Amino acid sequence: MTDDLLDRPTVHALLADGTTVCIRPALPGDHEQLQGFYEEMSPENLRLRFFSASRRSAALAADRACAPARPGYRALLAEVDGRAIGLAEYDTGGEGDGAEISIAVADGLHHRGVGTLLVEHLVSAARAEGITTFTADALSENHEVLRLFTDLGLRTSRRFEGPEVRCTIHLDPDDAYLSAVEARGRAADVASLLPLLRPSAVAVVGAGRTPGSVGRAVLHHLRTGGFTRRLFAVNPKVTSVLGVPSYPSVAALPRTPDLVIVAVPAAAVPAVAEECGRAGVRALVVVTAGLDHTQARTLLTACRTYGMRLVGPNCLGVSHTDPELSLDATFAAGHPRPGTAGVAVQSGGVGIALLDGLSRLGIGVSSFVSLGDKYDVSGNDMLQWWESDGRTELALLHLESFGNPRAFSRTARRVTRRIPVLTVDAGRTDAGRKAAASHTAAAATRTVTRGALFTQAGITATRSVGELLETAALFHSQPLPAGSRVAIVTNAGGAGVLTADACAEAGVSLPPFTPAMTDALLAVLPDGAAIGNPIDATAAVSEEQLTECVDRLTRCAGVDAVIVALVPTAVAAATGDDLVRALTGAPARRARPVIAVRLEQDLPVRLLPAADGGTIPSYAEPQAAARALAHAAQRAVWLARPAGAVPALDDLETGRARTVVEEYLAAHPDGGWLDPRTCAELLACYTVPQIPWAWAETEDEAVRAADRLRGFDGRVVMKAHWPGLVHKSQQRAVHLDLRGDSQVRAAFRDLETRFAGLMTGVVLQPLAARGTELFAGVVQDEVFGPLVLFGLGGTATEVLADHAARLAPLTDRDVHELITSPRCAPLLLGANGSTPVDLGELEQLLQRLSRMAADLPQLAEADFNPVLATPGGVTVLDARIRLLPRRPQDPYLRRLR
Repeated sequence: MTDDLLDRPTVHALLADGTTVCIRPALPGDHEQLQGFYEEMSPENLRLRFFSASRRSAALAADRACAPARPGYRALLAEVDGRAIGLAEYDTGGEGDGAEISIAVADGLHHRGVGTLLVEHLVSAARAEGITTFTADALSENHEVLRLFTDLGLRTSRRFEGPEVRCTIHLDPDDAYLSAVEARGRAADVASLLPLLRPSAVAVVGAGRTPGSVGRAVLHHLRTGGFTRRLFAVNPKVTSVLGVPSYPSVAALPRTPDLVIVAVPAAAVPAVAEECGRAGVRALVVVTAGLDHTQARTLLTACRTYGMRLVGPNCLGVSHTDPELSLDATFAAGHPRPGTAGVAVQSGGVGIALLDGLSRLGIGVSSFVSLGDKYDVSGNDMLQWWESDGRTELALLHLESFGNPRAFSRTARRVTRRIPVLTVDAGRTDAGRKAAASHTAAAATRTVTRGALFTQAGITATRSVGELLETAALFHSQPLPAGSRVAIVTNAGGAGVLTADACAEAGVSLPPFTPAMTDALLAVLPDGAAIGNPIDATAAVSEEQLTECVDRLTRCAGVDAVIVALVPTAVAAATGDDLVRALTGAPARRARPVIAVRLEQDLPVRLLPAADGGTIPSYAEPQAAARALAHAAQRAVWLARPAGAVPALDDLETGRARTVVEEYLAAHPDGGWLDPRTCAELLACYTVPQIPWAWAETEDEAVRAADRLRGFDGRVVMKAHWPGLVHKSQQRAVHLDLRGDSQVRAAFRDLETRFAGLMTGVVLQPLAARGTELFAGVVQDEVFGPLVLFGLGGTATEVLADHAARLAPLTDRDVHELITSPRCAPLLLGANGSTPVDLGELEQLLQRLSRMAADLPQLAEADFNPVLATPGGVTVLDARIRLLPRRPQDPYLRRLR
C-alpha cells in the first residue's frame, strides 16, 4: 500500500476525542448505506444540509456520491465500526481550478471533528489535482459549518446573499494552515493515547505459571510496581496468576480493560487482537516478536478496524510513573524511578540501559514506551504526549527509522522550544550511497540526511547511549550557557590540560581573562596559582578559596560556563578540605552552569546533591563534560534564533512545471535524466538563473550557435550530451576556451569521434566570468523527503566534501545556515577584504530549488554544478535533473501509519 490517497483508498485517522475513523472514497456499493445515512438524519440536520427537509434530496445526494468516478468530482466517506458518520464532496463541474464542496455529519456526532477531518482530506486531494479554491453555500444560521470553515486555518471570505452565505476557501498552503492542522492532530493524538498511558484497567494475555515467561514478568511488574487500578490476567488454564485473578478470555473479563498486554506466541497474536477489538479494548501492547507478514497485517487491520492504538510488536512494554497510576507494564529488570524524563526507544536493550541510567542519576522517568517494530505509536506521538502531560521536562529518543520525517520535524521544532529533545543518532551509515550517480546523491549520505533533520528540528543528537545520559544530566541539572566560552579551574595542572584539550576537540572556546579578572582571581587563590585558562589553583587550594574562585567565574561577563577538574590530593586530606563541597555547598544553579570533572570517579557521570536541593553533574572523563557542554551551548544558540518561515516566491509557474514533468514521464515511463532543453524549461518555471546556451546537433549548427553566444572576449564552451551522461568532466566530454570557428569545428569533431554512437548533440555556452564555483542540489530521500545540499562546487566537490544540507521546504533560517555552514562560507561573505558575492541572489536560488523539490515529488535528483557566484549575481552553469514516476504525497495530512 502506498501513502497516496488515490492509491490507498482507505486511510485511518483520529477524531478529536481520539476515536479512530476510516476515511475512504464513496463507492457504488455504498448507495444503500449512504441513503440510510441521510434518512436517519433529523429534519433540522437535513434542512441545514440541503436547505430543505426533503427526503428526495437525500436520495439524490446518495445517487451523486455513489455514481461512477468522473473527472473533477470526489466524495469521501468517514466510517466508524463500518457505519457511515460523515460525507464530504467536491465538484469542479468539469471546468477551472475551483470546486464546490458540501459536508454532512450524522446526528449526534457533531463537535467531534468529523467534518473538519474530511475537509482536510478533501483539501489534500484537491491540491494534488490543481484545484486552488473551494466554494460552499450555507444557511446563515448554520453556525457549525461556518465555524468549521473559519477554523480550518485557510484564508476564507464570505458573501451574504439573503438567508444564505457563500464561502470561498483558498487552498494555497501556508504555515497557518499547517499549524492549525497540527493543533487539531495533537489534541486527537493525546486523547487516543489516554487508554495506553492512563488506563483504568489492564489485562495481560499470556501470563502463565512458568517462571521466566515474558507475560508472567510483565504481570509481576504491574503488580509489584503498585498499579493502582484494576488488573487481570487472561489464561484459560488457571484462575489466578501471582495473586491476580485470571479468566479464560478477554471476553470473559468482568470489565473491559482499556489496555491489554499481549504476550502470546506470534501465531496467536492476530486472534487475540481480534478478540480485544470485539470486546471494546482501546489499546494494545504486543511484546511478542517474530510475526510474519500476514500476522503483522492482520494485527494492524484489527487495531484499525476496532480503533485500538498499538505499541509494538517486539517491544519491552510501557511505563507511566504518575503516583496516582504507577503503571509499569514492562519486563525490564527493575522499576523505573519516577521523574521528569520521557523516553521512547525502538530497541529494548537501549530502553533498559536508559531506564537504568536515568534512575541511577536520579532524573527518573515520567513515561516510557518501547516502540519495537513501530506499527502504530511512534516517536511523533510521544513527543506530543510529553508536550502536554505537565510532567515531562526532558525527552529522550532512540529511533532507528522515521515513518513521516517531515511531520516529525515540525512537531519536534515546536516541542523542543519547550523541553530539550535528545536522541541517539542510530543507523548513521548507508553503504548504498557509494554507487550514487550524481554529486548530490553521493553527498546525501544517511548521516547527512539525519543530521539535517536533527539540526532543523533543534534535536540534540548524540552518538551513544552513554553520551545521551551524560548530556541529559547536564540539561537536567544546570541552566543553559549563553555561549561556548568556558573557564577551567583545577587543582592539578595535568587534569586542566586534559580538560582544555577536550574542550578544544568539542568546539568550545577558552577565552583569556581580562587583567581586572586576573587580579580578582589572584586575590582569592593561594600563592603560586597560575591564572591562565585553565586556571591552576594548585594542590594547596582550600575549599573556601575554590568556592570563591568558582563564584567569581560564574559572575564574569566573558565566561559562559565553568568546568572544575579535581583530583584527590594528600594536601586536601591533611587539611580536611573537601573540594567537591566547594561546588555542592553553594547553590546548584548559579548564574552560569558549573560542571565537575573527577578523574577518579567510578561511574561515567553522577549528579552530586547540592545544598539547595539541586544537583551538579560530575564526569569521570573531561571529554564527556566537554561534549555535554557543547550540546548545551548548541541548544542555547538554537533557542535564541528566530523560528524561521518559508518565504513566498514570485514568478513561479508551478502548473507549467507539472505539465513539463508529466509530459516527460509520459514519454519515458521509467523516468530518467532530462535532456538540456527540457531541463532548462523546467528551471525557467522556477526562475532559476541560467547562463545563455544553445543546442547543436551538427558541426555547422555548432558554429552558428557559437557566433550568437560569444561574449566580450569571443570564447565559448562546448559540452557533449547523450542520455544518461552525468559527469561530463570525468568523461572528458567538455571543451573550454574555444576561440573562432576553426576551434569550434575541431572540438565538435573530437567529441563526435570519441563518442560516436552515444552523443546526440552538444550544448554551447559563453565562457563564464571568474567567480566562486559553488554546488547546489536536491535529492528525494525515500524516507525523509527532499534534501537540499549546498557547498563548494567544481570538479573536486566530492573530494573536498565541503557542503551542508537541510530538508525541504527551507525556511529563511535554513537557507542562512546552508550558506554559512560550509568551510567555504568566508569566500562568499567577503574574506580578507574581498567583495561578498550576491547573497540575496544565492538565497533566492536555494529557495527556488527547495520549492521545486517540494512541488515535484517526481524530481529524484537535481544537480547544479557549478553555480557561479559573483558580487553581481548568481548563475547556474550546468544543471542536471532526473525524474522518476512518483505520485504526490501530503506529509502533513492527518492519518495513522
